[in-house]
Amino acid sequence: MNPTACILVIGNEILSGRTQDMNVQYIARRLAEIGISLMEVRVIPDIRETIVTTVCDVRARFDHVFTTGGIGPTHDDITAPCIAEAFGVPWTIHSESFRLLEAHFPPGEFNAARQRMATLPEGAIPIRNPVSVAPGFSMGNVHVMAGVPRIMRAMFEEVSPGLTHGTPVTSISWYALGLYEGTLAAGLSDVQSCHGQVDIGSYPFHRPDGRRGVALVSKGVDARAVHQAASAVRDLIATLGFAPVEGEPPP
Repeated sequence: MNPTACILVIGNEILSGRTQDMNVQYIARRLAEIGISLMEVRVIPDIRETIVTTVCDVRARFDHVFTTGGIGPTHDDITAPCIAEAFGVPWTIHSESFRLLEAHFPPGEFNAARQRMATLPEGAIPIRNPVSVAPGFSMGNVHVMAGVPRIMRAMFEEVSPGLTHGTPVTSISWYALGLYEGTLAAGLSDVQSCHGQVDIGSYPFHRPDGRRGVALVSKGVDARAVHQAASAVRDLIATLGFAPVEGEPPP
């Protein structure tokens, strides 16, 4: 079986609706490409007890935990000290990170707030940040990354080569214009029953120009099984009298 993963999105701004999360889709797609099965996503607030309890829970149940958000210089950036508490270690200045950040800022601007970004759980391994220097870090199987999408993506690409990879997910999509779920539901259920190793999803779409239809996605780690299921999906669409088109629906 592939390694498993959970994503923790940490931040009151996500829960309030002020900020739209743009990280989960990227991490999910990249995990599928390297053969790590994303099993759960949670969005939690900037509350110490919640972060500590949640991290302790998920790190025991999944091979990898990826967190985004809460590692900046302000008072509400509390992810790092909470990770330290969850692991039962001190939250201390990391000397190498301190030197990198000190060299990054002009003289006199590396103030106490910015120095917080060089404070990591004792024993943590920094995740290099090629965008803005301030590091993320890995503590055991927990990988702590920034919430800013551009920085998070850079951090993920830094940490991903060191992860245990599994079998990449194969995904094949077919769609048809004018086809609706109510029309294909019974036949699609039969296809799924015959291809139990494959996850077959049905996704209606309605485009601004009025075009409507359904996209059917077959995915799994057994490439041969996925191709067989996708062929059955294509045949189902054709049997219902619609034209199957491979790929994603037009924007």
